[in-house]
Amino acid sequence: MMPAPRTAAALTAAKLALFPVLLGQALLVRRRALEMPEAGGPRDGLAEPAPARRRQAQAEALRLLVVGDSSAAGVGVAHQQDALAAHIARTLADELGRPVAWQLVARTGNTALEALAQLREASLAPADILVTAVGVNDVVRQVPRTRTLQQLQALHAHARERAGVRYWLHSGLPPMHQFPLLPSPLRWLLGSQAELLNQALLQHLGDQRDRALRRVPSALRCDAGSGLMAEDGFHPGPKGYALWGEALGQFLARRWSRLERG
Repeated sequence: MMPAPRTAAALTAAKLALFPVLLGQALLVRRRALEMPEAGGPRDGLAEPAPARRRQAQAEALRLLVVGDSSAAGVGVAHQQDALAAHIARTLADELGRPVAWQLVARTGNTALEALAQLREASLAPADILVTAVGVNDVVRQVPRTRTLQQLQALHAHARERAGVRYWLHSGLPPMHQFPLLPSPLRWLLGSQAELLNQALLQHLGDQRDRALRRVPSALRCDAGSGLMAEDGFHPGPKGYALWGEALGQFLARRWSRLERG
């Protein structure tokens, strides 16, 4: 594998040098990619904690809003109960011992800008927590990192204004250099750009009182032999969504408890 450039300038130079090869590979991937549907089922619900985990008999439900692209929409599994939002909600419910009402606003192909546009058109329920899972399409479409950051910030501001969001968690981009669908050097290029965006997101969000970036768990390996990927080689499968959603839910439970303590 080619070594990853240390700077954005080095990556741009490599992209220009490899442009004919990269263009041919991108067209080939587009022709061969397996198109999979978004997960079926309701895009909202109520997750109850396991009886042994419930802390209050009549605890008020925490409200969760998940916004994103095809991974948030559950491409790779058949039903929303096996997709990202439901896994986050169930984990949060068990960790906090209270019900979690969740709503999903997501669509295949969404960039950060398109996710913002979909959110503006959606009928939103009140929400305490916002989780965003978007950015892969920004990398694929070569959207400048500064623009992606601006659109994510606008998305957060909109959710806070309309739904009353108090805490925002952005899920970092997955290791695209492991995606089985992508040939090398296209895999290397997109993986390097995804990591640069993750670094920019880390600087932009960090781990603040009301927001944070959480990288995809290292155990969520995206190579073909991991058993965690869907058959298209680009999205998580059932085990991948479970691992991802549980990691985000556990992180959110800790941060929400800290926020409530003041």
